[in-house]
Amino acid sequence: MNVCIIVGTRPEIIKMAPLIRVCEKKNLDYFILHTGQHYSYEMDKKFFEDLELKEPKYNLNVGGQEYRKQVGMMIREIMEVLSKEMPDIVFVQGDTNTVLSAALAANKLGIKIGHHEAGLRSHDLTMLEETNRIITDHISDFLFAPTKNALKNLKDEGIKKKSFLTGNTVVDAVYQNLTIAKRKVNILRKLDLEKNKYIVVTAHRAENVDIEKRLRGILDGLMLVAQYTKMPLIYPIHPRTIKNIEKFKIEKPENVHFIDPLGYLEFLQLEAGAKLIITDSGGLQEEACILNVPCVTVRDNTERPETINAGINILAGTNPKKILECSKEMLENHKDWINPFGDGRAGEKIIELWLENSKV
Repeated sequence: MNVCIIVGTRPEIIKMAPLIRVCEKKNLDYFILHTGQHYSYEMDKKFFEDLELKEPKYNLNVGGQEYRKQVGMMIREIMEVLSKEMPDIVFVQGDTNTVLSAALAANKLGIKIGHHEAGLRSHDLTMLEETNRIITDHISDFLFAPTKNALKNLKDEGIKKKSFLTGNTVVDAVYQNLTIAKRKVNILRKLDLEKNKYIVVTAHRAENVDIEKRLRGILDGLMLVAQYTKMPLIYPIHPRTIKNIEKFKIEKPENVHFIDPLGYLEFLQLEAGAKLIITDSGGLQEEACILNVPCVTVRDNTERPETINAGINILAGTNPKKILECSKEMLENHKDWINPFGDGRAGEKIIELWLENSKV
């Protein structure tokens, strides 16, 4: 059995790492293809080293392109690689342009597709990711749903292919990578922080940081949270967001500490020690749940409704007063919860279910 694992962004690398480790454990013949959707492979080299993963066999370096050009280039170059390698299956994860392009390329060549995180739905078709994940689900051969709700979404859409409830590899990744982080980094000492005495912030989505009203709302909300909690807010900030803050002439909020983006292991440690996470990231909503850290999501919707239902997470949008109100609620009502994303064996389940059902 020859396996192709395709990634293009750092969240995909994180969530595919457990599958890669299972392939290693089972001595499966596999290779990694990195499209370089968000970063060049050169920028990601240390990322693979930190997670102790084998380097990709192929690097397409198609980052920085506009949507239609990027997708077109990816499909063409992925097809070239797959035509040469002809793997038994292509595994993709999530809802990025890489996922859609890889699924379309494999489908065109008649190669089986396994989609991890199948069935996630925000029910908001204005989000590009929603279109990507729906199309990928409908042309994939093996659908690995992370939650019961995701599995139900697949059935509601009439997808009768091989769908399985596996849990999410993000749980595997958090457990495995926290162990690695303890050996390699100490971000709290580096930033002079105490556990449970700071708040972590991320906001990077285009619909937030590229729109002046929404970006102002988030930053004003962060200032209110900082004033209320008297805690430092640590915000690893993307250069594009800094550029927009300067473009819109927005003043930096007091007690919100902008720092350069962190490596994954350092950021995972930073999350684990936080009192609260404020984010617009889907992956961080999951990680907050696994790490038992309350989360406030500065979005109007989420494709992770399980986090809301479990009381782990709350939607605040970008209204400053709402961000403060939701932060107060999560801090004051924080309790332990049951993690809805699985037991940390999703990677094993995905590979075993594929091997078992590929023989049928």
